[in-house]
Amino acid sequence: MTEHTNRQFAADLEAVRSQFLSMGGLVETMIQDAVEALQTGDLSLVEKVREHEREVNRHEVEIDERIGLLIARHQPTAVDLRTLLSVSKMLTDMERCGDEAEKIAKVARRLHEANTLYEPVVELRHMARDVSLMIRNMLDSFARNDPVAAATVVRSDKEVDKEWKAALRHMVTYMIEDPRSISKSVELVFIARALERIGDHAKNMAERVIYLVRGDDVRHTGLKYTERAARGELESGESPRGDGLRSSTPGDGPSA
Repeated sequence: MTEHTNRQFAADLEAVRSQFLSMGGLVETMIQDAVEALQTGDLSLVEKVREHEREVNRHEVEIDERIGLLIARHQPTAVDLRTLLSVSKMLTDMERCGDEAEKIAKVARRLHEANTLYEPVVELRHMARDVSLMIRNMLDSFARNDPVAAATVVRSDKEVDKEWKAALRHMVTYMIEDPRSISKSVELVFIARALERIGDHAKNMAERVIYLVRGDDVRHTGLKYTERAARGELESGESPRGDGLRSSTPGDGPSA
């Protein structure tokens, strides 16, 4: 590419990265507003979440189009192509985080319109803070090209999974003890499940950041391998499967 073309490509690539970060910031706000609506009954927050969800969808379409044009026009080198393909995969996870936040907001609306007051039978606020922090830390690792920070997001998903299982046990026990609570409790289980899914998507995106920087595909490899890959400690040809084959090419989609 000519110098002018290189400068244009660099500017366009940075525009893709910046728009993805903006999209992620919207999703983080959606999660916080949805849980706040659940706690306070402020249905104006539900409407904000729905508006932001439309913005997130618009970002997804626009970024996808930008990536396609960049690849078609510039035929980027391996590292830049890896960045573009990684962002393309991360887009899907980020958009699904927005979908899950909208689900929480809809449940909040149903509960409060039915005059079913929110009782902290299961502590959802802590779980919501954790997954919001996962999104924020993933975006920060992406902005700084920091695979070690991304690996901490992968580790954080283990704690969110524990919170989800504890919440489910708590809710089942509560429903058994008080059958009148079943309807509301099921709704709260849906919310906890949505938060757990957001954590999964944040983990997927963090794994993509590691691949983007290190070139190592760490999906389905286990936490220890992921953290070693993030620190650049893998031996040449090392595989998590012990077969001597180290994968550096991403597959069709991120892990769930």
